[in-house]
Amino acid sequence: MIDLRSDTVTRPTDAMRKAMASAEVGDDVFGEDPTVNRLEATVADLLGKEDGLYVPSGVMANQIGIALHTRPGDEVIVDRSSHIFNYETGGPSAISGIQLHPIDSPEGLLSPDLVEQAVRPAFDVFPRSRLLSIENTANKAGGRVYSVEQIEEIASLARAHDMALHLDGARLWNAAVALGVPEATLAGPFDTAWVALSKGLGAPVGSVLVGPSELMAEARRLRKRLGGGMRQAGIIAAGGLYAVQHHRGHLADDHARAQSLADAIASLPTFTLDVSTVETNIIIFETVKQSAENVLAELKENDIQMTAFGPNTIRATTHRDVDDAAIRRVIAVLRRLYS
Repeated sequence: MIDLRSDTVTRPTDAMRKAMASAEVGDDVFGEDPTVNRLEATVADLLGKEDGLYVPSGVMANQIGIALHTRPGDEVIVDRSSHIFNYETGGPSAISGIQLHPIDSPEGLLSPDLVEQAVRPAFDVFPRSRLLSIENTANKAGGRVYSVEQIEEIASLARAHDMALHLDGARLWNAAVALGVPEATLAGPFDTAWVALSKGLGAPVGSVLVGPSELMAEARRLRKRLGGGMRQAGIIAAGGLYAVQHHRGHLADDHARAQSLADAIASLPTFTLDVSTVETNIIIFETVKQSAENVLAELKENDIQMTAFGPNTIRATTHRDVDDAAIRRVIAVLRRLYS
């Protein structure tokens, strides 16, 4: 089965498993796991921040980030297509008592003008616009990337309104590769940021939240409150550390495979796709003559899996477990079925 549903389906390599099996461990709740400490320091350094915190999931990283910057009754500005708004089970309101202000961005990327319009006036009848969260890359926008200039312009606007900035960087590694810039350049303007280890990098579990040491000390307390305090977590952290040290350079291959697949999809009359929107490892395309459900069923019969993003919308995500030969096979099946 060629699994293009998500880059979360990646499995640890033999070398990663070996690193995990031999990991030096301690009790991380006491701050005594040396492998976790190395992972946190490594990622914090890569993102240009003082300190890091290893958490079980990106959802927890986002929820901690929101809790750090807000009080109950505040408002957080996000894009309507963002992960925080769509895929975190109402966590911001349930956990932090805040409301989200979703913006309908034409291409799934926030713009300074739209953010300016969303900021609440300073009247008692309104919630306070306390935090702006950006997702880079933007998943539901097809893995689109915020440029350095876009980030700096939006960040400057947020600062002018005394708002904090949080980066949902689940696929920030991909954004950095696509732009050819260090991760720290993209994370620099944000008060808090996090990156996933379990997507394109292929580690089995976990994300790292980074920011100033003072905020990360409070984040550790919030992690414990949410049930995320782990003991001998070095065993899983070792997979993440290995991935950061050895797998980042391979993300460009995933992007190239996505481009090849996108070109093939765009050439078929059953689908519509603007290939210029494919900037990283995610392809989102529309069906014309069939429903997404029917197309996915036909593909599954041919040992190919993708995922539905709507009645007539499909997402395909390339990753390190799908090589060039697999992409060629997917393209051949698509041409056979849908030419």
